[in-house]
Amino acid sequence: MRKFVPIIIAIAGAIFADAAHGQAIVLKDGITKLGPDQFKVEGGKVMKIVKVGGNVATSELQLSSVLRLEWPEPEELTQGKALLASGKTSEALDLLKKGRDFFQPFKDVPGNHFVNLSFAYVEALGAAGKFEETVKAMPALRLLKLSEEQKTQLKILQLNVDRQTSSDYSNIIAQAQNILSETDDSAVGASLWMIQGDVYFKQKKWEQALFAYLRVPVFYGTQVQRVPEAELNSARTLAKMRRFEDAASYYKRIIDSYPGSTIAETAKTEEVSVHGLKNEDESPAKAGEKKDGEAKSDEAKPADAKPADAPAVEAAK
Repeated sequence: MRKFVPIIIAIAGAIFADAAHGQAIVLKDGITKLGPDQFKVEGGKVMKIVKVGGNVATSELQLSSVLRLEWPEPEELTQGKALLASGKTSEALDLLKKGRDFFQPFKDVPGNHFVNLSFAYVEALGAAGKFEETVKAMPALRLLKLSEEQKTQLKILQLNVDRQTSSDYSNIIAQAQNILSETDDSAVGASLWMIQGDVYFKQKKWEQALFAYLRVPVFYGTQVQRVPEAELNSARTLAKMRRFEDAASYYKRIIDSYPGSTIAETAKTEEVSVHGLKNEDESPAKAGEKKDGEAKSDEAKPADAKPADAPAVEAAK
């Protein structure tokens, strides 16, 4: 699936080149439509573009005169998710922010995509490890008009914050399991298993963390934007379990699967610390109990980093 990501991006670009013809602001007379070349968003305002001969003039469009937007799912959202799926988090953040800023003036206009782009952007902030920015963005999400599905998304985002700030691990796991029992949505499931993996990782419950992380590529592979982070965290967990050969294999897979991405560069750096080391014949439980001073090959531990989600190692190999 991963090797098809560049193809997905290319196809998405072609689709939205055609879809651009269907993008328009519909005014309240129900007849007048402004296409993408007849307006622009500038400084948080919508500016109408009027061409007279060779001259171009702009004037602010009053949003009270707008009936709705006729706008297919924006390219920024589709390609932003595709970039996350290829491990290119920084590029995804830039594109999602661009889309969110474009639709911000239209947030109360039917047919806008501001809410979906806002959620995707905050999720990408979390994937990029930008915790403080994620926390700052949360209050604005709560003020939006949310569907039931988006309210569930908000709960998940809050859980993701809680798992980084709270030590009440059992409550976080219980909430995640409760939401899982109420939905079969794959996006929700992938997010919740990532959160559980992170909590178990913080508790040094390596086997449970690995099981949680691996659920994403094994059972939620359609959520391609989640897979790179889940695989990276699986590699980190294997290293903590002192399964160094397995960890090195996972790091190599990430490097080969997501060339040129931030995640691939991170994997290259962390793979050095386990390169050439053999798996140690030790149970995960005992490995987790070892203190740092007692552990062999401390230099083999990858740099501290935030984890993600998934199920059994052998199934994902």
